[in-house]
Amino acid sequence: MPSQAERGQASMSVHAGPEVSPRTRSIAFARAAAVAVIVVILDQVSKHAVRADISVGQVTTVLPGVRLVHVRNNGVAFGFFSGGGALVLVLTLVALSVLIGYFAWRPTRPWLWLPTGMLVGGALGNLIDRIANGSVTDFIKLPLWPAFNLADMSITFGVIALLLVLEGKRKG
Repeated sequence: MPSQAERGQASMSVHAGPEVSPRTRSIAFARAAAVAVIVVILDQVSKHAVRADISVGQVTTVLPGVRLVHVRNNGVAFGFFSGGGALVLVLTLVALSVLIGYFAWRPTRPWLWLPTGMLVGGALGNLIDRIANGSVTDFIKLPLWPAFNLADMSITFGVIALLLVLEGKRKG
């Protein structure tokens, strides 16, 4: 039977997270950062091209059912919570803080770096727009769906990937 000290150490390790080497932690954070940087670059380049080449409200058909439009969005992904302002910013920062905290606690979780990078990159891409332009540039329009951008796509696929990672097969 374990002593009280051993039980205390066992419960501490459950609450404190697994021991992770600094190198392993650095690699996980580097992967997530690389994904975030790629998302931000692709998002900002695409939005710049839209702002430079398409007037606000202009519509261009690219493929059947896919149009390019130039829409200014004050809400979050796909225009939800339009006009939310500070509340949207606070909720976004809280959600990202929780995600990054979990990632810091479990950096060895297989593939967790991917959705973390996608979510952080998407959030930063839209945040850059809000700060620089006062709203987010959306430009991809599908039938029966609000206009969106690459940051929104990254956030959406990041949430799906996060659910798959969290609910997927675990080691041991």
